[in-house]
Amino acid sequence: MPGLLTLGGLGLSLSVDAFAAAICKGADGERRHLGQALKIGVVFGLAEAISPAIGWLIGKAAASWIQPVGDWVAFGLLVIVGGHMLWEAWRGSHGDALPVEAEVVARKQAGTIRLMLTAVATSIDAMAVGISLAVLDIGIVSACIVIGLVTTVIATIGVIVGRRAGEKLGPGAEVLGGLALITIGVVILAQHLMR
Repeated sequence: MPGLLTLGGLGLSLSVDAFAAAICKGADGERRHLGQALKIGVVFGLAEAISPAIGWLIGKAAASWIQPVGDWVAFGLLVIVGGHMLWEAWRGSHGDALPVEAEVVARKQAGTIRLMLTAVATSIDAMAVGISLAVLDIGIVSACIVIGLVTTVIATIGVIVGRRAGEKLGPGAEVLGGLALITIGVVILAQHLMR
C-alpha cells in the first residue's frame, strides 16, 4: 500500500490538466471570489476522483489476464499518460494550440455544463492510472480521496492564479505532471526488476 506522500504525488501529477484548465478559467476576464474558485475546484476534484475508480474497476475485471505482466502494464500506462502530457505541453508551447481542455475553458464564459465537460476531459488520464492501481492491487478508496482533494486544491489555486498569470503557467505545469507520472512508472518498473 503506497503512503500518503506517494498518493499525494500521484494526485499532484494528475491535477495538472485541471490546473491548466482552471488557469484559463481564471484568466477569462470574469472577476471571481474564493467561493466561485472553490466551486470550480470541487467540480475538477470530483471528476478526477471518480475517473480512477472507473479505471480501477476495469483493471480489476481484467486482473487475471494482466497480473503476470502487471508491473509492465502499470509502467506502460503511466509512461503513455505522462508522455501525452509532455506532448500537449510541447504542442502548446509551439503555438499549435492550447491543450484541448484549456482551449474549451478559454472560450467565452463557460456555464456549468461546459465546466463539467472540461473537468471530465481533464480526468481521462486518471482512468488509465486507475487501471494501474488495480493491477498493483492498491486500495482505490484512499487513492480517489487523495487524488480528488489534491485536484480540488490545485484547481482552486489555478483559478485564483489564472487571474494574474493567465495561460503562461499551463504548459510548465503540464511538463512537471508528465515527468512525475513517467518517474512513478519508472520506479514501479525498477522495483519489479529488482525483485
